[in-house]
Amino acid sequence: MTTGSKHALNWTSILVAIPVGLVATLVTLGFRQAIELINSVVFGTRQDVTQAIGVYPWYLWPLVVGIGGVIAGFFLRYATAIEQKETVRTDYLEVINARLDAVPTKTSLFRALSSIASISSGASIGKEGPMVQLSALSGSLMGRLCFAKLALRNSDIVAMAAAAGLSSVYHAPLASAIFVAEIAFGISALQRLIPLIISSGVAVLTMWTLGYRSAIYPFSHAQFDLTVGNMLLTVIVGLAAGLVGWAMIWLINQSKQRFGRIKNLPFRLGLGGVLVGVMAIASTNILGNGYEVIVEIMAGSFVLKGLIILLALKMIATAVSVGSNAVGGLFTPSLLIGAVLGVVIATLASLAGWPVSNTVVFAAVGMGAVLASVSQAPLMAMLMVLEMTLNSSLLFPTMIACVLASMTVYRLQSSSTYPVIKNHFSRSDAKFDFDNGIISQFIVSGAALKPEDTVGKALAVSTLKRERFVYVIGDVGQFLGAVSIHDISRKVLDKEITLDSPVSCVVDEAFPFIYENQTITEGWEAFARITLERLPVLNNPVERKYLGALTKTSLIQKAKDFL
Repeated sequence: MTTGSKHALNWTSILVAIPVGLVATLVTLGFRQAIELINSVVFGTRQDVTQAIGVYPWYLWPLVVGIGGVIAGFFLRYATAIEQKETVRTDYLEVINARLDAVPTKTSLFRALSSIASISSGASIGKEGPMVQLSALSGSLMGRLCFAKLALRNSDIVAMAAAAGLSSVYHAPLASAIFVAEIAFGISALQRLIPLIISSGVAVLTMWTLGYRSAIYPFSHAQFDLTVGNMLLTVIVGLAAGLVGWAMIWLINQSKQRFGRIKNLPFRLGLGGVLVGVMAIASTNILGNGYEVIVEIMAGSFVLKGLIILLALKMIATAVSVGSNAVGGLFTPSLLIGAVLGVVIATLASLAGWPVSNTVVFAAVGMGAVLASVSQAPLMAMLMVLEMTLNSSLLFPTMIACVLASMTVYRLQSSSTYPVIKNHFSRSDAKFDFDNGIISQFIVSGAALKPEDTVGKALAVSTLKRERFVYVIGDVGQFLGAVSIHDISRKVLDKEITLDSPVSCVVDEAFPFIYENQTITEGWEAFARITLERLPVLNNPVERKYLGALTKTSLIQKAKDFL
């Protein structure tokens, strides 16, 4: 297939996406079963940790979560040592973004074991992180063992598997494909997106075949009424979610800095677990990823005071778990924080006399908004809420809230919880600067002579400055043209001129130039039409005063920031 090596989109990638999606789904199911098995051993039940931990007295909860953290720390320390020794990148997003050959097997497995220990003991992190990592690993292994002879990059197969893994977790195929495209690729290009959609769709089909047919958050019964009051409240939720997302990112960064002082990983994760266990005494609902709690909130099972306490504690517990290096995801914790935030704001508005038709429906709006603010992937967030709830009435308000939340975080100059997003933003900002910058930013000094100066002096200046052309200016600095050192040398050898001849006799008055107020893009286009390394820069078409030179190298250095 000749197009296989040239384009990301081809029939090969489409066909490969099907088995990759199937295997990735089975991997996530295996991970889920492993956690349930461990819960049955530790707690004697397969219930969620928020209920299961109740089999022990409250004063043992910090010990339970702390021991889980210590075990997780040992696994993570071993994985980190391998990464440092072999200088490998384990995170599947970095593998996809950097177009690397493979997802490391050993480090992925040990990080998964670390995550299982943290999640099973109640750390405030999501399951989706290690699930998707293991799915990406399965895609990487399939790429190397099964599809090595095909004209596909291994990183593209990893992307398919990652999208399928996330899709099988949240039953959201389109949002999962968008997530990998937005976060890892930094784009939503059709050529790369279609195989991700195929793989994600296969994942959901597999889940349905195995009996997991319902929406992950059954919320189709509630309808969002498009009233002025509800839309204004949506705007408030979106802006508040942006602030909460910014606060979450700040808390996580602060937590990482403080836990970073503890070099011993088992002790670090153990301490994080103890702190989360202490907070669980106030509310066990902060434990785990928060899925069961979201379902209860959507059923209207919480009172306002309990929600406010849960919001504060869940944010702190998540920051502690993530900051202590617990391996896991931020998706579901962000969704829980968003659900609580949305209901709290809607309830407070209702108590203040605001015409709110249904306070619980704002749980879904808040879920999307906080997820968008924390991940900086608003398109993925709004689609995920739509697919997780199967409630089409939420699409428009969630769009508004997600965009406002994401913009709020961006304007506050806060980074995403995904490091590769910072690279995408940096490239985007560099491209914006390139498109909107002007030539005056890059002017450098250049040699210039008067018309009466000799060609001998021009040769000397050229040798000193190592320039092929020397510019000629008038008495008031106006640009008259340029002289070519090659032309001078040829004419001197042909005895057409002498070294004492004035440069005015060899000046090229049609020499190309550029104005200082022209854009960098226009300068780039000017260099594309000629073979010169430098161009003279003039002030304006009327005065034509020589200001200096623009070099091709300076534009290339500016462009490399986004290319």
